[in-house]
Amino acid sequence: MRLSRYFLPVLKETPSEAQIVSHRLMLRAGMIKQSAAGIYSWLPMGFKVLRKLEDIIHEEQIRAGHIPMLMPTLQSADLWRESGRYDAYGEEMLRIKDRHGRDMLYTPTAEELITDIFRSNVSSYKDLPLTMYQIQWKFRDEIRPRFGVMRGREFYMKDGYNFDLTKDDALHAYNRHLVSYLRTYERMGLQAIPMRADGGPIGGDYTHEFLVLAETGESEVFYDSEVTDLTFGDREIDYDSVEQCQGVLEEFTSRYARTDETHDEALFNAIPEERRRVARGIEVGQIFYFGTKYSDALGATVQDADGNSVAVHMGSHGIGVSRLIGAIIEASHDDKGIIWPEGVTPFHCGIVNLKQGDSEADAACENLYKALIKHGLEPLYDDRNERAGGKFATMDLIGLPWRITVGPRGLKNGVVELTCRRTGESEELTPEACIEKIHRIYS
Repeated sequence: MRLSRYFLPVLKETPSEAQIVSHRLMLRAGMIKQSAAGIYSWLPMGFKVLRKLEDIIHEEQIRAGHIPMLMPTLQSADLWRESGRYDAYGEEMLRIKDRHGRDMLYTPTAEELITDIFRSNVSSYKDLPLTMYQIQWKFRDEIRPRFGVMRGREFYMKDGYNFDLTKDDALHAYNRHLVSYLRTYERMGLQAIPMRADGGPIGGDYTHEFLVLAETGESEVFYDSEVTDLTFGDREIDYDSVEQCQGVLEEFTSRYARTDETHDEALFNAIPEERRRVARGIEVGQIFYFGTKYSDALGATVQDADGNSVAVHMGSHGIGVSRLIGAIIEASHDDKGIIWPEGVTPFHCGIVNLKQGDSEADAACENLYKALIKHGLEPLYDDRNERAGGKFATMDLIGLPWRITVGPRGLKNGVVELTCRRTGESEELTPEACIEKIHRIYS
């Protein structure tokens, strides 16, 4: 993409309403624009990152054997009255009436709707296990929306639901989700720690939140420092293996890590003092097992092998996709702007032409731009007639991991400059070597 033809409304000044780093930088980098309190338009740069995260989530969910689908954002209130949650959910639920006076709601979550789909179509244990998920917009009417996409009213979310014959089967689905989430977050350049949490209005005896450590986190968290040494890496897991998934769960949850809602001071104090940590965390996902809570209420049953009608065991599993962008920025930035991890960057690298209009510099940038595209990469070429300082400031603000700087002086020596955004380190390379290095980084 040529920056002269792209829509990137960057701001030099920090908007007064932005209280935390991610909100400030997303506004300044032209990623979002507020439409109403807690509701944002996603501008091209922000939308590209949103889609990158969505693609990773789809890939990892499908790898784990989960089936994508899509449900509506508006639901009938009747299903929620069946489950008993219509009145219990509280004022966060946006309740509306259609033109015929029928009670509707804007989806905050979809346990009722997915259970209705299941009960209408599945009747035998032979169709189990079954896990379906969607990535869809949700709405919760926060009383004080703040922090940009971190606590907005409208948000983009992956929500998945498993249906199993027995509790053991459903707990395997729970463990399978934990494994898939660990892989998902690491691909995004995040360390998200699974912490024992509270079930809240969704309910359930088994639940873990995934939290990214950050000073601006809304939750106080307590953990054993050893949990931050754990990585999933590139290990291969057989998602059908109960033992392998259980082993990963035990590895990542056996050390103390809890939110303030479930914190146990006695257990925490049993950890050696030098390993006790108290910090702030940003929730980026949560998994639940809630047994037959919804299947009992909504009549979601199947016939077992003996012909008996039994309620299925269920769980739900969410990832806050739009919220993740804020979490990534909170965890990866400096005083100049965003620092995108390679896995989620909107463009793979930036090209800065130091002397727009110089025939040699223009030709070299064009060659780099076309060669990178030929290698399947997406460069952002700053071909504007701007000062070099302004171009560098824009690249630092939007946070592309790599920047190629092209100028007449370097070209006289047959080189361009490749700079790493995270470290600030630069090296001079021939254009061909620079292209090859960028290609290796992303291959």
